[in-house]
Amino acid sequence: MKCTAYFTAMRARPDRRAIEETWIAHVVAKPEREEIQADGRIRRWARIEDAEGRVLRVVLLPDGETVHNAFFVRGYKP
Repeated sequence: MKCTAYFTAMRARPDRRAIEETWIAHVVAKPEREEIQADGRIRRWARIEDAEGRVLRVVLLPDGETVHNAFFVRGYKP
């Protein structure tokens, strides 16, 4: 998985350590929702059943494959 230095640093946070790479890959490959930000970055969301059904948001660089951020969201509305 390609990722930014920012993402690598964020992975050290206690609330992000539990996010598995397989979950990130799932969101990248099969998002329930996708939005493109004004700066070209891509936001993708998907529900992760193995994480108690929580919704994971992954932010990709404009290349569509480099992970810039990943975190569970609250109040997700499909």
